[in-house]
Amino acid sequence: MRALLARSSLRHLGGHPWLTALSLLGIAMGVAVVVSIDLASGSALRAFEQSTDVVAGRATHQLTGGTSGLPEGVYTALKLRPDSPDAAPVVQGFVQVEGGNHRTLTLLGLDPFAEAPFRDFSTGGAVGDVSALLTRPGTVVMGAKTARSLGVKAGDTLPVTVTGLRRELRVSALLTPSQETTERALESLLIADISTAQEVLGLEGRLTRVDLRLKGGEAQAAALKATLPPGAELVQTSGRAGTVEQMTRAFRTNLTALSLLALVVGMFLIYNTMTFSVVQRRGMLGRLRAVGVTRGELFAVVLGEALLLGIVGTAAGLLLGILMASGLVGLITRTINDLYFVVNVRRLSLEPFTLIKGLSLGLGATVLAALVPAWEAARAAPVTALRRSTVEDVSRNRAPKLAVLGLIILAISAAVLAWPTQALMPAYTGLFGVLLGSSLLVPWVTEKLTKAAARPLGAMFGPLGRMAARGVTASLSRTAVALAALMVAVATTVGVGLMVSSFRGTVAAWLESALQADVFVSPPSLVARRGDSSLVPGLAEKLRSTPGVEASGSIRVIHVRINDVDTDLLAVDFAKGHERTYRFKEGRAEDVWRQLDASTDALIVSEPFAFHRDVHAGDTLRVATDKGPHDFRVAGVYFDYGSDVGTVLMPRATYEHWYEDRGVSGLSLFAAPGQDVDELVARVRDRAGGEQALNVRANRALRQASMEVFDRTFTITQVLRLLAIGVAFVGVLSALMSLQLERAREFAVLRATGLTPGQLWGMVSLQTGLLGLLAGLFSVPLGLALAYVLVHVINQRSFGWTLQLVVAPGVVGQALVLALVAAALAGLYPAWRMARANPAMALREE
Repeated sequence: MRALLARSSLRHLGGHPWLTALSLLGIAMGVAVVVSIDLASGSALRAFEQSTDVVAGRATHQLTGGTSGLPEGVYTALKLRPDSPDAAPVVQGFVQVEGGNHRTLTLLGLDPFAEAPFRDFSTGGAVGDVSALLTRPGTVVMGAKTARSLGVKAGDTLPVTVTGLRRELRVSALLTPSQETTERALESLLIADISTAQEVLGLEGRLTRVDLRLKGGEAQAAALKATLPPGAELVQTSGRAGTVEQMTRAFRTNLTALSLLALVVGMFLIYNTMTFSVVQRRGMLGRLRAVGVTRGELFAVVLGEALLLGIVGTAAGLLLGILMASGLVGLITRTINDLYFVVNVRRLSLEPFTLIKGLSLGLGATVLAALVPAWEAARAAPVTALRRSTVEDVSRNRAPKLAVLGLIILAISAAVLAWPTQALMPAYTGLFGVLLGSSLLVPWVTEKLTKAAARPLGAMFGPLGRMAARGVTASLSRTAVALAALMVAVATTVGVGLMVSSFRGTVAAWLESALQADVFVSPPSLVARRGDSSLVPGLAEKLRSTPGVEASGSIRVIHVRINDVDTDLLAVDFAKGHERTYRFKEGRAEDVWRQLDASTDALIVSEPFAFHRDVHAGDTLRVATDKGPHDFRVAGVYFDYGSDVGTVLMPRATYEHWYEDRGVSGLSLFAAPGQDVDELVARVRDRAGGEQALNVRANRALRQASMEVFDRTFTITQVLRLLAIGVAFVGVLSALMSLQLERAREFAVLRATGLTPGQLWGMVSLQTGLLGLLAGLFSVPLGLALAYVLVHVINQRSFGWTLQLVVAPGVVGQALVLALVAAALAGLYPAWRMARANPAMALREE
């Protein structure tokens, strides 16, 4: 009996190739989106971690310094200690290769005589003269794969730029390590002698850090800390990786959640397919029950069909996800480079865990979506299973109960979203609860609206209008699923679209108020959002005195450890005579500025910093300075949309009191009255000459460049939005096709009683248009609710920003148009097929 039932299932699936193919496509697309995002973001983070691990080598701790690193004397003193640990000096920075690809590489300056306990890049072969690192200035070695991609051979010159300054490096040897992890790290690495790296990076007499191997554990670490000079700090290497992971966690979590929306829409498709399979064979299933097939066997048949579809669709989704990931990894890498840190991803990492997770999601979602249809098939008594009207009566009677359940789920979801916590999981649970609760309301609302629409449609289109409206209610078990799938997909586009537009509007208004100067000058920075490069000494004073400049301010951006976490510190020299345009979330502006100007122990923090670390005005922060750790008082919390990680700001006078650094990362120049800004930009560029490559931009150009970075960071979000729409369209196409095709006998009766092909076409088109209109109307309030959750809950908990939700009429209008177009396109084939069908053939019993 089981073999006969299995053959029957396969024959049924093969007899409906289009619906089966659409179901497989929906499952595959849902799985592919999740897998591709996971693989792409994981590959980017893994590439950074592997490079960091290889560069750190076997070090257990690192000795770091202040703004400009450590003096070389710290390493010398360390080696002279009686209990000196294994130690290796390191100079590290980034250089950008000149040429078409502008590839960024890490320059690593090492002392070969101290490297043995830490790193070994020599395993494998080497082409060229490695010893030239010690004998020839400006010499580097690099990986053979990197050299091939750059078109470089041993002995060639490699031109690079560092913060706008051009340097030429000579490649003396090419390395081919035998270990894959080392080979991957070398794909973004240049190795040089300490003195060469110091010269190229402008760190003469300084070290970036000293790598240590402390075999005595915490006791040795504590003893070493007690003897460190002011400004030096001992940190564990394991903590660095955790900081990077935490930095990008919210970004990657949001991408994963958006990708799961596509899978949720795909679940509607699977549910619809299995429901259609059960409804279409209801008579046959009833006859099987009548001849002795048990409920359990029918339940197993339907679940088996779903599992087969899930296996095939998920396997295709895994392959499609790998292909999509190879394209998405570039977008994600560019976003990480714009926002967080420099990372080079040269290949996609296929992690077994990600593939297993995709397999589990695909199969789990398929089986979950098929449970209700399988239960319906098994529970129906044979006599009722033989009547098609039974399932519709059940659906209409169940609609009010589902609506009540939906309201309960919505109430629970609202309570979960209102729960005061920074955790993201409750927020996403509440978000998906809103989607589920709204979907359960669809059958009851649809029945009420279509009954109300029958009369006006009849007045406009005659009997065909009334038949189109009543046909929706008559097939409520089918139409409700199609409407829910389309509603969720369109609402997702509304919610994400409003979130992006609100975010963009908030950032644009913030830039308008924050960028008050007329001209901004800064050296090129590898990470678009972190302008931590420096002007060459003396250039800032030279540019400040440019004719036509009335006043000027400056900013210095450095990385310091605050409460043992790496943080961006901004030291601002405000232009005299001009308003300070910062807006405060905590603290009155007058009081905040008075505290900052009167004390060298006060600073202000950005809203994301305060949110993520639970810091408020009046609290104290321990900041690593060149004079040692010092406690600063938080005078206020200011709004800032430049960094989701958070920043700390202090006046330049306070900064110079605690730090020896006198560098300048950027200048803001105010034009004198009557001075043409474009002319002043040209004059500043001429005055800078060829001393250093600089970005000299007028106010409007800088705002435009900042918004371009913003738009790039949301490119991946828009791609996910389009993919979710694609999955939904496949679902709607499948649902409407199955809805119309299962009504073949009904349409054949109408044709036999005199309905023309054109009238039938019009009725089917009118019905699908009504479904599209209803889906569009349903999606607007749901989309607004999703936008509110995304803006005020998820973005707040993810990034710590306070955003203003702006309802753009264009986004809402696009949702209605999208729903109508999707439904109209999905109804074309059924309408064409039904209009061309032979009534006599369609009236025959199967």
